[in-house]
Amino acid sequence: MAAVELRGVSKSYDGRQTVIHGIDLEVREGEFVVFVGPSGCGKSTLLRMIAGLESISGGEVRIGGERVNERPPRARDIAMVFQDYALYPHKNLFENMAFGLRLRKTPEVEIRRRVGEAAALLRIEHLLERKPRELSGGQRQRVAIGRAIVRQPRVFLFDEPLSNLDAQLRNEMRSEIKRLHQRLAATIIYVTHDQVEAMTLADRICVLQGGHKMQYDTPDAVYHRPAALFVAGFTGAPPMNLVPCRVDEGYALLGPLRLALPYALSGYGGERTLGLRPENLRLSRDDELDLELPATLQLVEPLGAETLITVRLGDAEMIARVAAGFQQAAGSALTLYAHPRHLHLFDRSSGQALR
Repeated sequence: MAAVELRGVSKSYDGRQTVIHGIDLEVREGEFVVFVGPSGCGKSTLLRMIAGLESISGGEVRIGGERVNERPPRARDIAMVFQDYALYPHKNLFENMAFGLRLRKTPEVEIRRRVGEAAALLRIEHLLERKPRELSGGQRQRVAIGRAIVRQPRVFLFDEPLSNLDAQLRNEMRSEIKRLHQRLAATIIYVTHDQVEAMTLADRICVLQGGHKMQYDTPDAVYHRPAALFVAGFTGAPPMNLVPCRVDEGYALLGPLRLALPYALSGYGGERTLGLRPENLRLSRDDELDLELPATLQLVEPLGAETLITVRLGDAEMIARVAAGFQQAAGSALTLYAHPRHLHLFDRSSGQALR
């Protein structure tokens, strides 16, 4: 395994329009890093630049401390797992997994050992004589991952490998990939648009928007301490409540409603955006410092294990996550509570978090 460094990496296809804007980040040896963001944000392009499948317009990529900008993909000692599996339909699973090793003139005994070990790790050893058309989507993806494992590369690259699977299979394969990383202790860079995948798999997450790195941090920090409005609104299901407010004399004003801000935020006067996670709006007081928030119920959405309620607070609407079994009629009054430490403020023009 090896560390991967991106130093000022940029990409422009025509020399005028830049699609990747000077990305700096380091992936440590054995780390699982996820690039996440909406479609078109540049995450797959960035991955393909690391792999050598896209040229680099500026900056440099280093793998194991060595600059690889000019090296072709086969000379970078990486293995890539694609969204569409890319299996050979006329070959059985054994030969699909062995194909890269045969191109490298690996001895047959070593091929059989590596394929056998990878197949056992992925629990597909009983399928090795089958053709890809005889397999489910999840089994095909296991073969694609197995083909990468037998290469024993320094870095694994995954490009939205689960996007073609249904929800249940996606959950199963997500767990398999997590276990696989724990067993192999491999360096993995993984691309997805699914923030649940990012949060559950990653040691660190790189959130991208429009080719810019918005935040690179642990899942906990990305969720609880978003660095920008975009990050706050992208993570979480439902995402953070984000409402315009005016800050004056230590209070966030939502029309007639005044929320006392923590001391660290009280000095940021003017027009701002207030953020509050749905789970941090509660129906009961848990702390003597909790803010008391009179609200009007707008909508109730039971989800089985929990209930989402939409409420009006002052002149803003927010969503709160409450316990299952909540029953109250739309239009009724209720009181919610939130601790000041859970309030976030963002600069409305730059979108950056105010700390």
